[in-house]
Amino acid sequence: MKEKIKVIISNDQKKVKIPTGIRMLIRRCCNATLVMEKFHDSAEISVRFVDNEEIHRLNKQFRDVDSATDVLSFPLGKVEEDGTANYDENPETGAKVLGDIVISVERAEEQAKEFEHSLQREMAFLTVHSMLHLLGYDHVNGGLEAVRMREKEETVLVQLGLPGSNAYTMDE
Repeated sequence: MKEKIKVIISNDQKKVKIPTGIRMLIRRCCNATLVMEKFHDSAEISVRFVDNEEIHRLNKQFRDVDSATDVLSFPLGKVEEDGTANYDENPETGAKVLGDIVISVERAEEQAKEFEHSLQREMAFLTVHSMLHLLGYDHVNGGLEAVRMREKEETVLVQLGLPGSNAYTMDE
């Protein structure tokens, strides 16, 4: 049986019109990230589009950070020290439930302008970035893991035909 990837997308904001094709692009980003990471199970991912006000509220509630951000990842799996990951399964489908991605489309639009690329590329970048978090990657401490994560993000974006960008800078 071929693995199935189910990406549930909801638009819970009205500030930015979602361009045609974004939902398909988000699904392609999720699929490409799972292929790159050799994730061989069926999977479910939830992606929610929000505005800056809602992502600010979520950031405060779940991370105790009192500001808006571009994307939040809520992994439902637990990665063990040996690198193995354990995920809840949907009892009806057997799919691994990877977690939730929340994207501020308002912030994505601001960053696309700032970095001088399309909203599509920014939304794709944020999706791949968040997918890597759902799969256990972390860049909070910087260093090699942050560099690896950035390389993986760019690899997926190039595979999807989205132009590379050197506009991003690593946070100090």
